[in-house]
This record gives sequence, C-alpha cells and structure tokens, in this order.
Amino acid sequence: MKVHLPDGRTREITVERLTVEEVLVALGINPLEVFVSRDGRLVPEDTVVGDDDELTVVRFVHGG
Repeated sequence: MKVHLPDGRTREITVERLTVEEVLVALGINPLEVFVSRDGRLVPEDTVVGDDDELTVVRFVHGG
C-alpha cells in the first residue's frame, strides 16, 4: 500500500487487512489530527484497506 504523508513523503507498507486508523497508528500518526482519502474521497477511520489501496493523509489546521 502507498501512503502519501502530509510532509510530502510517500511510504510503502505491507498490510493484509487493516482499518485506516490502524494504518495511521502504525505510521505514528494521530488519527484525530488528519483526514484520509482514497481515490480522492474522504474515508472514515473504520474503513478496511489492503495492499492495493493508495491513501493520502492530510493534516488539518483549525483556529479561532
């Protein structure tokens, strides 16, 4: 699986079947601080992904 990280790097990891949240945790990313998309569409943290998927992780910023 390819995972495009917020800092512009791309990581390739091998997963059989994990949730998006499990992938993020394995990469050391806090799931509460990012959005994840697959094929240009946002996916929830409980979405199951596999080796054929390509994810993009985007860190969001908010303020008041």
